[in-house]
Amino acid sequence: MRHGITSMGDALKEFMDKSRMKPRLTEVRIQENWEQMMGKTISRYTENIQLIDGKLMITTTVAPLKQELNYSKDKIIKLVNEMLGEKLVREVIIR
Repeated sequence: MRHGITSMGDALKEFMDKSRMKPRLTEVRIQENWEQMMGKTISRYTENIQLIDGKLMITTTVAPLKQELNYSKDKIIKLVNEMLGEKLVREVIIR
């Protein structure tokens, strides 16, 4: 690129990084990719996924799934952060 000129992609990325919408857009990306990351069965019984201040909150009413997700917290953090391409999730909370 020439001096003082940036690509449209770089400009959009910079805008989104500074935007207040970034946390919500990140949450939507996680929700859209949840089935691909975790599988159809887990996805089917997961009611809600939220990302608040680095905490991924997963809601389900299925007790065995809650237990399984509790055992898999480190794996979930790793999968989500790899999908996002940056370390935004620091903790997983199962409700």
